[in-house]
This record gives sequence, C-alpha cells and structure tokens, in this order.
Amino acid sequence: MIITKKYLIIVLGLLIAGLANSQGVSKTDTLKIPGDYRPEFRRQRNHDAIDGEQKSILAADGHADKQFTPSADEDVNFLITQALVKKVDAIQYLIETDKLFDHRLKVNYLFGLEGILKYFRQNWKPRSDLKINPVSLPLIIHAYEECMALDRNGQSIRDVADRLPYDAGMVLINAGIFEKNPGYRDIKNKLVLKYCTLYPKKTFVVLTQNPELPFADSLIKAVAQRYPKQLYDYAQANNKLGNTIRNIVDDKFVKTVVRMARSKDGQQYFCFLDNIMNDKLSFDEIDAAKGDSVLYYKLLVKTRMDYARRLLDKDTAFEIGTLTERLERKAKENFVNIINALHDVGNLEVRFRSVQPLSPEELYYLAVSSDGSIYTSSFVKGVYPQMMRKINNRGDSLLLSLNFDRYRKFIKMCAGFNTLNDFLSTFPPRKDPGDESDAEKLMKAFVSRLEIGNGTEDGVDVADSYASIAETLKPLAVEMLKNVQLNYIRNETAGNKRGMVIYNILNKLFLSADSTQKIDLTNELGIPPVYEVPYTALANDTGRVAVQLFIYGDKDGMGVFPGLVNMFNNANWKIDGSSKQWVTITSVKGKPVALYMNRPLPEETNEDALAQKALCEYLQKNNMVPTVTINRGHSYNAPYTIEQMSTASKIVFMGSCGGYRMIHDILEKAPDAHIIGTKQIADAPVNNPFLKLIMEKLRTGSDIEWIPFWIELGKMATDPIFADYVPPHKNLGALFIKAYKKAMGDE
Repeated sequence: MIITKKYLIIVLGLLIAGLANSQGVSKTDTLKIPGDYRPEFRRQRNHDAIDGEQKSILAADGHADKQFTPSADEDVNFLITQALVKKVDAIQYLIETDKLFDHRLKVNYLFGLEGILKYFRQNWKPRSDLKINPVSLPLIIHAYEECMALDRNGQSIRDVADRLPYDAGMVLINAGIFEKNPGYRDIKNKLVLKYCTLYPKKTFVVLTQNPELPFADSLIKAVAQRYPKQLYDYAQANNKLGNTIRNIVDDKFVKTVVRMARSKDGQQYFCFLDNIMNDKLSFDEIDAAKGDSVLYYKLLVKTRMDYARRLLDKDTAFEIGTLTERLERKAKENFVNIINALHDVGNLEVRFRSVQPLSPEELYYLAVSSDGSIYTSSFVKGVYPQMMRKINNRGDSLLLSLNFDRYRKFIKMCAGFNTLNDFLSTFPPRKDPGDESDAEKLMKAFVSRLEIGNGTEDGVDVADSYASIAETLKPLAVEMLKNVQLNYIRNETAGNKRGMVIYNILNKLFLSADSTQKIDLTNELGIPPVYEVPYTALANDTGRVAVQLFIYGDKDGMGVFPGLVNMFNNANWKIDGSSKQWVTITSVKGKPVALYMNRPLPEETNEDALAQKALCEYLQKNNMVPTVTINRGHSYNAPYTIEQMSTASKIVFMGSCGGYRMIHDILEKAPDAHIIGTKQIADAPVNNPFLKLIMEKLRTGSDIEWIPFWIELGKMATDPIFADYVPPHKNLGALFIKAYKKAMGDE
C-alpha cells in the first residue's frame, strides 16, 4: 500500500512538472491572496459560478466538506483538493487583478475556468468512455493556467494539450474559450486519435462524426482487420466516410471488403473473408457454388472445418462468427426446415432425400447448427443414422475428422435424443482392462476445461445433457458428477473464479437430481429447484391453487375447447360456465384448486383478447394469483400469453408449436418458472393428458416431481410427438445461465 501511495504521488508530481513552463514554479503555487480582496462587481457572477463549481465538486464524493476524496489515498486526495481549492482561487485572483486584461478578456478566462470545472464535475463519476480520472484534476488546472498564458499572446496551446492524457485533454478543450487559438484544430484531431487508440472499436463511429480528419484513411486501415464487419457496413454507407473507405486503394484487406460490400451478393462472400485474403478461395469459386444450396452449404462446411483446424493452433480466422451464423442459417433453411416439414411422410427415403448428397461431416454440422429446431424424428430417423452409416459407424473417426469442433453440442444433442449410448458404442474398446476407453476419455473431456473462454455455451451443453444421461445411462452420470467435482478442485487450487463458479453450479444442479441429497438450489445458487415443485409453493395464503389457461379464438381453439371442459365433467370437479368470457373449474374433493379458462371467442373481432383481459382483471381484483400457466394456441399466439401471464407462475406449459424456444422469454417474465415446451408440433394428444394429470396432482395435494411425473405422462400420451416435449428437468441450461450471471455479478 505504501508503494502504491508513493507511486501515485510521484507520477502526479512528474506529470505536473512535465506541464510546467520554462519559468519553473507557477505564480499560483506560492501566491497569497490578500484578505481584503474583492472582485469587481461586473464579474462577481463569474466568480460566484466558479465558487459554486468548487463546492459542488467538494461535495461530489458524498461528503459536503472541505476535502475532495475520490481516491483511497489520503496524500493523493490532498494534492487534488489543493489544486481544486487553492490553485483555482489563485487563478481567479490573477485573472481578476491582471493589469493587461480588459473586462472582456477577464470574463472570457473566468468563463473558461468555470467550464473546465463544470465538465470535470459532470464526467468524473459516470461509467463511460467520457469518464475523467479524478487524479488528473491538478494536471487539468495547471494546463489551463499555462494555456491562458499562451493564448493571451496568440500562441498555440497544442503542445500543452498534446502532453495530456485523453480524458484531461477533453476537459481542457471543453473550457469553451480556445476555439480561435491557432492550435485548436490540431488539438481536436489529436484527441480523436487518442480516443480511437483507447477505444478502437468505436473508430468508425467517431470517423462518421469527423469525416474530414486528415488521417482518416490511416485510422481505417489500422482498425480494419480488427473489425471487418464494421468496415463492411460502413463501406456501404452513402456518406463521406463511405467514400473515404471506398477510395482506399493501397490496402488489400480494405479493397477486398469494399468489393464485397459493393456487391449485391456481398453477404455470401463476406463469411469467407479469411480464406479469400489468404488466397485459399476465390470469388469465382464462391460464384460457382452460391447459386446451388447444396454446393454452397458444402463450401460453408469445408471452410468451417478449415477454421476449426486452425483454432487448435490458436489461429482465429477473420469473421469465424459470421461464417458460423451463415452455416446455421443455411442448414436450417435448406435442409432442416424441409425434413421437419415432412414429419408426417412415412417413406424415409422421400422425407430425407434433400440430405442424401451430404457427407457425414456435413450431416454433423447440420445437426449441431439446428439445436433446438431439429425435430426428434428428423435427427433420430434421418440425420443421425445417415451420418453414422456414411462414417462406417465410427464415431471416433467422425470427431477426429472434425477436430472435435462443437463436440459438446453434439454430445448434448445425442443425450437429449437418446442416441448417446449408441454413439459411444461405436468407439473402439479399451486396449487394456486398466486403461480408459476412448469413449470414457471423450466423456471426461466433455466436462473438463469449461472455464476456458468467456462464453457459457459449453457449460450450458453439459448442464442440459445431464438429466437425459441420468435417466438412461446412470453409470455415465455418476462419472460426470465425479469429474465435475474434480474440475472444481482443480479450479479452486488455481484460484480461477470463473471455473469455480461453473463447476459449483454444475455440481449443485447434478446433486439436486438425487432427492436424498436435499440440495436447496434457491439457497445455494439463487435459482428455483429443478426437479420438483412442492405443492406448498403453488398454493396461496389460503391454501388454494389458481391455474390459468390461455386459449385463442381460431378454428383449432374453438374445436378443442369443449373437450377441455368435458375432461372435468366428473364428481371431482365443478364446472361454472356462467361467465360469457371464461369458464371456472373448481375441485369438489381434495385440495382447493381452480382452473380459469377464457372462452375462445372469435379472433376476427378480437373477442378472445378481450376475454383474456377481462379474466386477468377478474383474477387480480379477487386476489387470485395464478401459479400455473397453460398456453393453448399456435406459435404466433405464444407472445401474447407470455405478456399477460402471472409473474408468480411456477409451472408454465407452452402447448404451442416450438414452445421450447420461448424458454428465455418466459424466464424474463416469470424467473422461477418450470417450463414445459415442445421442439416441434404441439397437439391435443399430449396437451390434454398434461392438463388432466397436472390438475389431478394438484387436487390430491401432490408435489410435482418431474421425473416420475414425466414417466406417468408418457404412459398417458402415447402419440410419437411426446418425444419432442421437453420437461423442466431437462431445461438445466437456462437455469445454468441464470445462476452463472448471478454468481459472476452480471445481473
């Protein structure tokens, strides 16, 4: 701490000394102001304004006293306060008593002194790129004093400003009085350069605001390779900056991106930027493929495989993210959406004809690029078996050919689609009984080194895979848990906070699958329990559970509604249809449970929306807070359900197509929700049994334990589409992200 104090004081002293003029110590450093001194009345307002800024800055540290303490170091705070109080007072006195200044000049320099103090006060605290280091205040005030001396003689203040850091220079230029100084334009240009050096990512934004900079082309070339996407976007602009970029002819990188930006097919070229720059791929080769969806997709995969191979050598290709996004888009548009749409076609040769030309590697990328959107049957009946057949049923050979690119995503998908055991069985057996097999090494790597990098995708994939593995491959789940715990110890020994957070979350999530462990995830991680929802968490203060069902007034909604009501036409329930806008179903036996369903009135006249609104208002007025929300409708209706649903919802069933992809939106509205959704078609053969089972569980006061609940529901919902419904305990990835953000302080 002593070293730090001395260092700060020495640096501050050296910086001020560096700014001192040739006359040595400034007058303001030794000046004593007479006790009877008073400024002339015409300038009293200027002095009062400066005094006001001094007082405001003194109070800006939270204490309205005579000390400004922005630093943790007392000696540094003393120097800053001395500059703010004594040096500013001395400058005021010297301006006021200067015999060569007329009234106009005195007002001018007093106004400038007020200006620098005001700008400092406004910008020393906010967290932004305009933030001023408060330790720089003595430098700023001393620089202003020197600039005054130069400016009064018509001399340039450029050299003084050049020696200041960016933040201090910005304060000086915002004095508002040096615009006519011969060095002013050079200072502004140098400040732009300093800013772009500090914040290179904002260079193009700054150049848009300052297109006439004499060194604009040099700045563009300096940052072009760091921010190719920005270069591409700004090269298209019909403004001065766009013209400047397009007129650069002595830089191959800029010229290449400009050529793409000016082409109507620019985006189809841009994702290949790195290989084009390295002469591995030509525009002509892309032209030959871009008109054919299969050839273009094959070129994307080939390029991704090349980039993945380079990543092993820590060589990151330009715009690898853009290439990945385009690969995912083309995989879905040209293949996955087609085979998904043919899910009712029984002839597999017809259904999967579009993917027949693809190699095993191309089928692999098809899978990992469509996580969350590919249907179970599309993966299990088509993509996976074709891929394995074409690789001669050797999973190890497949991953080796891909340099293990995105293998965690693939393993997670195999776990979710119950093909992981089959995939691992294709690896060669262990050579020696005491050795690990290649499959065991793969699964150990699957949960290792998750702390590397900055994102959460790998951790999410591991979290999402566990529930499926625990259900179908129990010994493998045991090993996963053991390896997670070993990785936590490794990161703890290394003092790696990120690694400790990741593995602590995974450990707690995995342990909570075993009810005997009694892991309270709310206390441990600040997230709701994963594997169960206690009945007590669903009941209100009076012990009653409120369930709200949203349904819409289209043909399908009107068709299923009578069947929903009739499910409860028995001795356990009472049906109240007295309202013209909703139906209430209450339990007669067992625990007090009420189901509120709006009527699916005609959507053409917006009557269904009015019915939902009226029901929500009724529930609010009667203090009935739904803790279970059920959505019945098409995918385009889902956002309206989420918008209106109770924030207290603990269970949310999205009975609409693709409801699984709404998880993050639902958690934004109801952070503690356990969510059920489907990756593809949602229909009555699953939706109705779910409603029947959940209501019966609530009526009997049962806790909702998802693993046995899902097994029971599977026996009731015999339609194959049940395989695409994802229960809450397999949505661990969303909860992992929530817990990670909380632990890392990102919320």
